[in-house]
Amino acid sequence: MVFFLAGVTYDTLTLSRIDRLFDNLILLLYLSLLGTLVVLTGRLQFDMIPSPPQETGWSALHVIQWARPHLTKALQFLLGGLFSAYTIFYFQSSSLTTSSLFLAVIILLLIANEWFRHRLSSIKLLVSLYAMVVFSFFTFFLPVLTGLMNIWVFLLGAALSAVVIWKIVTLIFDGLALRSSWEPILTFFPALGLIVSLCGFYFLNWIPPVPLSLKFGGAYHHVEKAQHDYHLTFYDGAWYDVLKQSDDEVPTEQPVYCFTSVFAPVTLETTVYHHWQHRPANTEDAFSTTDRIPISISGGRERGYRSYTVKQRLDPGEWRVDVETEDGRIIGRVHFLATPMSFASQETRTITF
Repeated sequence: MVFFLAGVTYDTLTLSRIDRLFDNLILLLYLSLLGTLVVLTGRLQFDMIPSPPQETGWSALHVIQWARPHLTKALQFLLGGLFSAYTIFYFQSSSLTTSSLFLAVIILLLIANEWFRHRLSSIKLLVSLYAMVVFSFFTFFLPVLTGLMNIWVFLLGAALSAVVIWKIVTLIFDGLALRSSWEPILTFFPALGLIVSLCGFYFLNWIPPVPLSLKFGGAYHHVEKAQHDYHLTFYDGAWYDVLKQSDDEVPTEQPVYCFTSVFAPVTLETTVYHHWQHRPANTEDAFSTTDRIPISISGGRERGYRSYTVKQRLDPGEWRVDVETEDGRIIGRVHFLATPMSFASQETRTITF
């Protein structure tokens, strides 16, 4: 348990940017080693790797024989490293909406990998877990690599995942005298079903919009750009509310600004939306859309691409602004309350971003 927590903490401190070349090369190395071990585990189970000769000297067969008792630990280590990295990357892009469901699945797999190591002897399970980590990697790596983020790039990642998994299965069964020609297909089918299910997650907006992430966001009394900085003015809170950095309550008769900073990789240029929604006070009605304003963003800035939208007058009640991708996946959300009361006597504070 100590090593598990230490590993997650280390990854949290060291995995800073989803588009950093070194981090992605490490993940590719992990995926390559894991795929090799999955094939090796399968072929050992089917006795497709002969015992090493008795003569002195070391060969590849001797190395495999020596490593065989440690394969499960190595599989667990590589899976844990990948799930830990994905937890961090997907957490940065998730919000407390349905898009956090995929993140919850990854966290559960990360925890399960720590406690159910003995289950890794199942070839079908190993192939399915490998499908999960390959799919999760392509979901954010292809947008980073291509600079494009749309449904076709996502489906390309799903197709590449299926091709990689089929290759793994064929390598496991290569040269094996099969009792049935259906054995490779039956091994591949659960992994393919998982990939198809994850595609369903995408269309239900259950997958966080990686590699985008909301670095900062809030509602403000006034926003002004001066040279390279934005000055954000909001109503000051109580003396003990020292962490307050935006408005949680605004007057209905004055303009309200929604300011956000969205991180995107260096190569990525895309459009995000400020989706303004309103719900009358003291009701349980659903939020209704008032505006959905497009914002073109460019990647590369460490603290994100800064932008804002403004509404001149608000109806009383609850308001939220969802920062969304073009296909409606939520990057982040800004909440505030609009009231007709006067704020003239309340002091304001300005921060620079």
